[in-house]
Amino acid sequence: MDNRLQSHRVSVVVLTHNRREEVIRALNWARRSAPESPLIVVDNASTDDTVSQIRKHFPDVHLVSSATNLGAAGRNLGVEIADTDYVAFCDDDVGWMPQALARACEILDRHLDVAVLSAAIVVGAEGSPDPACEPMARSPLPGEPDIGPALVGFMAGACVMRVSAFRQVGGYWPGLFLGGEELLLALDLMEKGWRILYAPQIMARHWPSLNRDAAARRRLLARNALLIAWMRLPWRPAVSEMWRTLRQLPDWHVRLDALMEAAHHAHISGARHRPVSERTCSLLARVRGAEAPPRRQHALH
Repeated sequence: MDNRLQSHRVSVVVLTHNRREEVIRALNWARRSAPESPLIVVDNASTDDTVSQIRKHFPDVHLVSSATNLGAAGRNLGVEIADTDYVAFCDDDVGWMPQALARACEILDRHLDVAVLSAAIVVGAEGSPDPACEPMARSPLPGEPDIGPALVGFMAGACVMRVSAFRQVGGYWPGLFLGGEELLLALDLMEKGWRILYAPQIMARHWPSLNRDAAARRRLLARNALLIAWMRLPWRPAVSEMWRTLRQLPDWHVRLDALMEAAHHAHISGARHRPVSERTCSLLARVRGAEAPPRRQHALH
């Protein structure tokens, strides 16, 4: 199918918060790499002049301004107004490479049980492979020989998703805010019979932002991993997954703090224990069993 026709079937949804320069660069990139795709920006209650700058320089962009910072769930607002079959999510420090979205449409058209394609990511101007791609490429789950292996997760800031699948499971749960939110959505998708594939044929470029709070992100990653394990896994695999998370932390004081924060957040966020099936658990266990022992989170970020 003609690339121009394909591009009308996928919307680009960009999530941003207080990163004016990054999002302007991302939108310029999107206009060059996928000029025909509808472009949706969700601003998560920025307090700088992000919104005014987008309106000034990109008046044709569909701009959704959230009154509060919804974290990852801000992406739900973008999908609400998308009228395409697929959405290509990217954060404000990510840009899709030329032809990537046309290839994604072709793959999703051929494989109707695939909900998500997780892209290969290259970093910066030099284009070195992102280390996160290696474990995806080594996934033990059978996928498609001409595409890539199946996954139990994906990169939220660089993936193409089937809109109907996203809406079926309700999108991102607001209670997690940010940090590892992909796993909860992935488990819910797999529970409904959808597949997730690593697709190195579709590529995105990442310019890591300097505007990050690494310590806060590590804390949220640990809290959310513990919370997701409790929310979606039966007790035995939940304990295994929680221990996997805890042993990445530097000492028992930090581990206890993470457990207490996860328990408190489960209470205030209205989290519910709704375990997935044995089939979904077995897919997660196969991937975890094939992974090398995880490095501590403080060494990763």
